[in-house]
Amino acid sequence: MKLSIVIPAHNEEGSIVETLDGIVGALSAEQIEYEVLVVDDASTDQTASVVAGISERNPCIRAVSSPYRNGYGFAVRAGLERYTGDAVAVMMADGSDSPEDLVAYHRVLVAGYDCAFGSRFMPGGHVYDYPRFKLVLNRIVNMGIRGVFGHGYDDTTNAFKAYRREVIDSIQPLISQHFNLTVEMPLKAVVRGCSYAVIPISWCNRRTGTSKLRLQEMGSRYLFIVLYVFFEHHLSRGDYRRQHRARGGHSWRAGVPSAVIRAEERPADPTANDGSDVRAGEPEADVG
Repeated sequence: MKLSIVIPAHNEEGSIVETLDGIVGALSAEQIEYEVLVVDDASTDQTASVVAGISERNPCIRAVSSPYRNGYGFAVRAGLERYTGDAVAVMMADGSDSPEDLVAYHRVLVAGYDCAFGSRFMPGGHVYDYPRFKLVLNRIVNMGIRGVFGHGYDDTTNAFKAYRREVIDSIQPLISQHFNLTVEMPLKAVVRGCSYAVIPISWCNRRTGTSKLRLQEMGSRYLFIVLYVFFEHHLSRGDYRRQHRARGGHSWRAGVPSAVIRAEERPADPTANDGSDVRAGEPEADVG
């Protein structure tokens, strides 16, 4: 399974080299076929030229310019229009996401699930140097989303997730222009009946540059997307929902994880583990 990684980047010259080195090193060590699309989001520093130089040495890394106006959602959507893999993961350019977790996502997809979702707050997950105010707000927002959708997943707002190509096709059209895309993509996949496994992941605050997320600008946009998907789920009478079954013939209610994989259960090698230790069709509501 070829894995594409889409990385939106706005003024990330201080972190993008280390981020790409980590991804390439982890995927190459596991002999995973990959491509990395770094989508320049109207950077005013040397991000684009740095990535272009790296891509000359490694053809698996592609420098892409977003054809849209500035915005995280636009940049991710530009990458999703151009990736060539069988599956795609969205990662941050600031090095906050772990390349080892990316490898674990790939193994979850190889095991047969439509989506690989991580949780930084379930047992085995970790956060390092998370700003206190953002952490409290994150927990409140995710608790609200979890209550509205009843999906038992506690880290919906985290951008770092992976999807099979058919999932990306099934959640179109994407309409978010900003960071609310991080909510639109997983919620659409959930309510449209895609299977997903939840695994513990880690997150580390950036060491260089500044965060592009402006909390005061995002509240109404997050609420809009949550309500948009909520009304689709409850009023469309299943028009957009996929009809299929989990591994082993078990069915699941749209929105409930088809597997919750504890840290000690993460598949070590898809060639040595056929995913049978992943409890498909046995959803657990409490993951955090």
